[in-house]
Amino acid sequence: MIIYQLLLRAFGNRSCIPGGSYAENGSGKFSDISDEVLRHFKQLSVGAIWYTGVISHATKTHFRTIPDCHPSLVKGEAGSPYAVRNWFDVDPALADNLDNRMAEFEALVERTHRAGMKVIIDFVPNHVYREYRGYFNRDNFYPLDGPLVLPASLPEGYVEDPALATGNDVFHRFPSENDWYDTVKLNYGDRSTWDKMLAVLQFWAGKGVDGFRCDMVELVPAEFFAWAFREVRASHPATFFIAEVYGKENYRRYADAGFDLLYDKSGFYDALRGIVSGERPAWCLTHEWQFLGGLQPRMLNFLENHDEQRLASDFFAGSARRSRAALSVSLLFNTASFMLYFGQEFGERGMEEEGFSGRDGRTSIFDYCTVPSVARALSGKLTMEEENIYKEYCRLLRIASADAIFSKGKTFDLMYANPASESFDPERQFAWMRGYDGSAMAIVANFADYPVDVEVFIPDEAFAFFGLQTPESVIPGPTSPVIPGPTRNLIRFHVAPHDYTRIDVSH
Repeated sequence: MIIYQLLLRAFGNRSCIPGGSYAENGSGKFSDISDEVLRHFKQLSVGAIWYTGVISHATKTHFRTIPDCHPSLVKGEAGSPYAVRNWFDVDPALADNLDNRMAEFEALVERTHRAGMKVIIDFVPNHVYREYRGYFNRDNFYPLDGPLVLPASLPEGYVEDPALATGNDVFHRFPSENDWYDTVKLNYGDRSTWDKMLAVLQFWAGKGVDGFRCDMVELVPAEFFAWAFREVRASHPATFFIAEVYGKENYRRYADAGFDLLYDKSGFYDALRGIVSGERPAWCLTHEWQFLGGLQPRMLNFLENHDEQRLASDFFAGSARRSRAALSVSLLFNTASFMLYFGQEFGERGMEEEGFSGRDGRTSIFDYCTVPSVARALSGKLTMEEENIYKEYCRLLRIASADAIFSKGKTFDLMYANPASESFDPERQFAWMRGYDGSAMAIVANFADYPVDVEVFIPDEAFAFFGLQTPESVIPGPTSPVIPGPTRNLIRFHVAPHDYTRIDVSH
């Protein structure tokens, strides 16, 4: 599956000033996701859209029929989408008509389904906005001894006594600016918490939501998810769940709890980021997939999301051109699903100062802002480079999702057969094979800053693994990449800097 993450608030073609209010900068709307926009996503072979920031959350914006939030507890002008203030309402900033906001969301779900894609929204089971009281009671939280003391840099006037433990497990009264001071942690030691959060899932599944990206699952007992998923699937059997899980040692536990897909953050993402930055060798990828074992098809690969720095930012690859090798591995190494973040398909750099988040290589989730490359796409003013990046993403995503070799095929890692030599550098090159139904491809990703001419040795067992004849039993044709004679198991590749090349080795 190809998943497209879309932060609705930041979608659109608007002029925005850093730190601007809703009145000054406006917000993306449900209605902005038109049939034409959905066709754009289909060109990227997207199978599901993760609409981020749908649920009503803390904000400094006043909406006439909704209680205001205390300014001490809101990050930025727009607020964090992960400080949920009403689990049974949508963010009013996303609606054209405040009183019709739920119907507008339901219409978006219907449009998305009609376009042939599934709908994913966030489920944040660990914490809620600090002023959320109507649905939860004190037993659902962790009261502490004494009043809450917020950082001195925040506006004064908010009173909470006794203080409640903060969402990122701060079990004292003095959260810092870097803590999730806008949220409070839910207590799963109280059974009513389980029932209330199950009701949330059932409510949104009833609205046509197909899947849930579950936030920070390692802070919530795996037993809750196992129970809740069984209950939801009893009435909505096709519902799927994605785990934001970081520790590799926890992958199996949450897979066993019933998650369909799990973030491979501390595996492939961290490895690829380290390789691109020159801090890790390309051969370390072998250890990452070997660690996964049978979990590989259930992983969710990505190179961007709202938490991570943009791939083309100065903090990561520096440009979209320097990311093609990493993209090829993330997409083409195995049958794991892949997620891209809106604007990534244009090489978005995320180098603006939107307000609260500053210039950090990310698209802010706390501000009323837009994404420059997306705005240019919507106005028909993409640069030639952005057009080329988009075409390459369309091509690669189509290969990964529709070509049976890559969407269904098996994987054979060639690194063990290719130690360091004059013709191959395992520090900067990674080689593997994919095969399906009598066909196979050999692929080399080059993470070096220069072009390379490499020779990759393919052992006989690799051909046997895919049910192919070994080169010894094949007479190479005039255009065959297989070299005749004693080195016929060697394949020659020319690979551009930070790029990849694939060769059909079926014959």
